[in-house]
Amino acid sequence: MYIRYEVADRIATITLDRPEAANAQNGELLDQLDAAWVRAAADDDVAVIVLRGEGKHFSAGHDLKDKSWPDPSKITLDRIYGLESRRYLEYSLRWRNVPKPSIAAVQGRCIAGGLLLCWPCDLIVAADDALFSDPVVLMGIGGVEYHGHTWELGARKAKEILFTGRPVTAEEARQVGMVNKVVPRAELDEQTRELAAQIATMPPFGLRQAKRAVNQTLDVQGFYAAIQSVFDVHQTGHGNALSVNGFPILVRLDDMKANMR
Repeated sequence: MYIRYEVADRIATITLDRPEAANAQNGELLDQLDAAWVRAAADDDVAVIVLRGEGKHFSAGHDLKDKSWPDPSKITLDRIYGLESRRYLEYSLRWRNVPKPSIAAVQGRCIAGGLLLCWPCDLIVAADDALFSDPVVLMGIGGVEYHGHTWELGARKAKEILFTGRPVTAEEARQVGMVNKVVPRAELDEQTRELAAQIATMPPFGLRQAKRAVNQTLDVQGFYAAIQSVFDVHQTGHGNALSVNGFPILVRLDDMKANMR
C-alpha cells in the first residue's frame, strides 16, 4: 500500500506513503490515492480532507520507472492519451471538485506530477523548505497534464517557471496566491491540522456551497475548458517524442532528482 488513510475529529488525512522514492507516483499509488479521495468524499463523518506526504519530500512527480507503462517499443499516442486522461486529468479534476474543503501540506520537493496532487486542493500550507517546479519542457513537453500554471501563478510567472524549469519557493508561491500559508517545516503537520480543525467547525452545507461558488466562478472564467484544451496540447509533446525518439515519457531527469532521496 502506498497510501495511508485516517479519520479523526472529522478530518480525513490522506498520506502519500512512499518516502523511499520521494513519493513518486506510479499507477498503483494514484489508483489508491483516488480511492482514498472517493472514500473521504462519501463519508458523512468527514468534514475536511488533508493531503500530506510522508518523508523529506511531498512528491517527486510521476515515477519514470512505473511498470504499468508498456515496453517503449509498444507505446502509442492512443495508449498514452488513455492512461493520462484517466490517471492524471480525470483524477485531478475529481479531487478538485470533491464537495468538501481540502488542504495540501507540502514540504521539500513538489515536482511536475506533484503539482497534480496539491493544485486540486482548496488550500495549500507549505513548509518553508518547499520548492514547486515543472521542468518537463526538458522533455519537449509544455507543462504537466493538469495545466493549472496560469491560474495558480499568473501568466508571466507561469511562463517563467516553464521556460526556465526553476523551482518556485514557498514564499514566492505565497506572494502570488498559490500558497495560503508558509510555516516552519517542523510545524507543517500541526499547523495544517489546526487549520483543518477550524474549518471542520463550520456548517458542512455552507462549506460545500462556498467551494462550489468559487470553483464555478473559475469555470465560468474558462478554467475547465482551458484545462481540457491544454491537456491536448500536452499530448502533442508525446506525439513529437514518439516521432523523434520512438518513446514518449521514459526520459530520465536524473540531474533534477539525484538529491531527492
